[in-house]
Amino acid sequence: MTETPEDNTPETGHKVIQSYLKTLDASPGVYRMLDAQARVLYVGKARNLKARVSSYARPTGHTPRIARMIRETASMMFLTTSTETEALLLEQNLIKQLKPRYNVLLRDDKSFPNILVTAHDFPMIKKHRGAKKEKGQYYGPFASAGAVNRTLSQLQRVFQLRNCSDAQFETRTRPCLQYQIKRCTAPCVGYISKAEYASAVKDAQRYLSGRSTEIQDKLKAQMSEASEAMEYERAAALRDRIKALTQVQTAQGINPRTVEEADIIALHLEKGQACVQVFFIRAGQNWGNRDFYPRVGADVEEAEVLEAFIGQFYDTKDPARQLILSHPIENADLMAEALTEKLGRKVTLLVPQKGEKAELVDGALRNARESLARKMAESATQAKLLKGLADAFDLPGPPQRVEVYDNSHIQGSHAVGAMIVAGPEGMMKNQYRKFNIKGDDLTPGDDFGMMKEVLTRRFKRLLKEDPERKEGHWPDLLLIDGGAGQVSAVAQIMREMGVEDIPMVGVAKGVDRDHGKEEFHRTGKRPMALRHNDPVLYFIQRLRDEAHRFAIGTHRAKRAKAMGASPLDEIPGVGAARKRALLAHFGSAKAVSRAALADLKAVEGVSAGLAQKVYDHFHEKG
Repeated sequence: MTETPEDNTPETGHKVIQSYLKTLDASPGVYRMLDAQARVLYVGKARNLKARVSSYARPTGHTPRIARMIRETASMMFLTTSTETEALLLEQNLIKQLKPRYNVLLRDDKSFPNILVTAHDFPMIKKHRGAKKEKGQYYGPFASAGAVNRTLSQLQRVFQLRNCSDAQFETRTRPCLQYQIKRCTAPCVGYISKAEYASAVKDAQRYLSGRSTEIQDKLKAQMSEASEAMEYERAAALRDRIKALTQVQTAQGINPRTVEEADIIALHLEKGQACVQVFFIRAGQNWGNRDFYPRVGADVEEAEVLEAFIGQFYDTKDPARQLILSHPIENADLMAEALTEKLGRKVTLLVPQKGEKAELVDGALRNARESLARKMAESATQAKLLKGLADAFDLPGPPQRVEVYDNSHIQGSHAVGAMIVAGPEGMMKNQYRKFNIKGDDLTPGDDFGMMKEVLTRRFKRLLKEDPERKEGHWPDLLLIDGGAGQVSAVAQIMREMGVEDIPMVGVAKGVDRDHGKEEFHRTGKRPMALRHNDPVLYFIQRLRDEAHRFAIGTHRAKRAKAMGASPLDEIPGVGAARKRALLAHFGSAKAVSRAALADLKAVEGVSAGLAQKVYDHFHEKG
């Protein structure tokens, strides 16, 4: 008997879920709901797996979102844990890894910058992002690189600490411009003693720890002593530092009076969209705020969104001692326990009803509400522009993913390709990609060859990772910087790759290579233009300019890295410290290459074996 297609269709819905109940007990754990294609729909945690899953087995009483999820569920997976806290942590890890459709998902999860005072006889003060592997004292997090840069500028103006690298510090023979503009005391050339510099570093650390009044009193006392001792030049320098510190305190705005260390987290939900504002309070100072727009459904509650946000946000970040929330969450005790375990000290969660903490939450809520209103207005504008793109280029519908490509090089050297991505929510910067042009057979400046390499690599990867085009990584429209020749070359590549069904448009500068006179080229069609004041034209110009900016930035970074490269980098066993020792001893890499073996052995920190390696490296090449 021949089976009908219906016989192969897996059963879905609450009856499938019900069938799992007899195998479950009251253990804590994590469950996954999967659709007929075994794609994960939802990841959840439970204090009692049997009780939680039985709630999904009921045919009625669910919100529309949960009801849809249950209807699509064809199978489930379970993992029991020894504690509820372990279940909470595992749930958040799986959500970030699997990105299920029905979970609240934090989409922007970049690390935050800190200020690092390095471990050195004359410490350097600098911005640091990422894992805290370098030795030294860290202060943060700050909400943005801009907030760190402003604080660093203030610290240099007041405390005059160095910001040069250790290699520059050790090889300088005279003060740099920072000394001339009174941003550094030139410890590199001995203009300040180790003890005096250490005192300035301690003052900077006190300032970062919120003890700025104490520093000001100390500086005033020192200024009075200098005046009485008729050291008028030193007194004037101290007066300038006090003045700079006063300006910094004034520019900082309103800082909390009673909150020493906290993260203020406020959520605003509206029309199926969410905005979470996070304010960072450290050392009694407001170190800035960031807004986040987690992916949510139309019928989620504040408690679910906020709990999911906190779990995912602090997966890779250290929490403050206190999280001050705008709404209560369901498992506050579990979350506090998990964060306490992560930080190694007690973390508390609270939802204040009155006092300064409630005022701080109100301020964060107002920011969240205003940010979401702006975001929704921008999304509406973006939707109109994408529809305009579809109308202008006869696309089947508004593109959800537009990829724009550009190349950058100087006479073929340090060539890079760049791809930027735009969609319904604007520029998707976490999707940007750069391509180091590898083609050895390319003629310098061969833009067609570069574009061919970039697109070939791009589509090879897509065909390998998502051949069925289900993951949302395939473009709905390609914009190429170039005219008819470029379009023809790209069309040939796409035919060879079997992806010629993706619409592609070449953007040429047009007459006089002027903004507003762009011509648009498509395969098999006459060139066209848009009217001068068309918003879609401005949108395409912005996309092209963003691709150009990204390509130029990538090219400059590659060129700077190449310019900073040294022949010593190629020698196994020569790390940063030994490279500095060799350069400090001989003055240049060229002098190292000419040095005799005996001279190499005389360098401090260079063993006889390493000296032989360095000598052989340069002399075998010759």
